[in-house]
Amino acid sequence: MSQHFTSPADGHSANPAHPASAAPSLRRTRIKLCGLSKPADVACAAELGADAIGLVFYPPSPRALSVAQALELVREVPPFIALVGLFVNAAPAWIREVTAAIPLNVLQFHGDETPEQCASLAHQAGLPWLRALRVAADTRQADLLESALNYSAASGLLFDTHVEGYGGGGKVFDWSLIPAELAPRAVLSGGLNAQNVSEAIHRVRPYAVDVSSGIELAGAKGVKDHARMAAFVRAVRAADAD
Repeated sequence: MSQHFTSPADGHSANPAHPASAAPSLRRTRIKLCGLSKPADVACAAELGADAIGLVFYPPSPRALSVAQALELVREVPPFIALVGLFVNAAPAWIREVTAAIPLNVLQFHGDETPEQCASLAHQAGLPWLRALRVAADTRQADLLESALNYSAASGLLFDTHVEGYGGGGKVFDWSLIPAELAPRAVLSGGLNAQNVSEAIHRVRPYAVDVSSGIELAGAKGVKDHARMAAFVRAVRAADAD
C-alpha cells in the first residue's frame, strides 16, 4: 500500500496490567468522499475529517471537473487529506495535463485499463494508483482473486458495482464476493450510504469506504448534501467503535 493508503493496525497488544478484553479497538476505516464539485463541499469534507477526496476527471460524468474547476477546489484542501484523481480510459495527454496542474496524491483507474496501462500511466505521473474492480451479478470470488493478482502493483483495490457509465449509480453488489484476504487492500464502494455503511464495514472489514451518490441530494447527481456527508462519516465512526 502507498503512504496514503497504508493498511492500519487493527489493534496493539493489550497492556499486561489489564485484561485483553479491555483493550480498546484501534481500528479506523478510512473515508473517501468522491465526486465533490464545489469549494463548500471540500470545506465540509475537511471539517468532517475525511481521509481522501475524490476528484472526477471523466468528462461524461455529471461529477466531472475541468482543470480550472479542480484548481479552485484544491485551494480549500488542508494538509493530510489525500487528493484522488479518478480517470476512465483516459488518454495519456489528459492525465499529464491534470497531474501537471493538480497536486494529486493518488490516481484511480476506473475504466477498462490493463495492468500494463495502469502501471505505465502512474509511472509517468510519478504517483501510486488504485484499480477499480467492477463487480457484476455473475462475478465470482475467483474472478476477483485473479484480478487482484493481475493488478498486484496497485496500491489498493476499489470494489464498485458494475453499472453502465463506470460507477456512481448508487447500486450495491454482493459484499460476500470480496475474498477475506483482499479486505486489507479493499476500498469498498458501490451504493454506500449512511444507512448501510455500518453493515458493510462489519461484513467486509475493508481498509476504506468510498461514497459518491450516497451523499448527494436525491435525484441530483453531483450535488452534494452536507447533512448526508456528515451522517455518512458519523455512521463509519460508529461502526468502528462497535
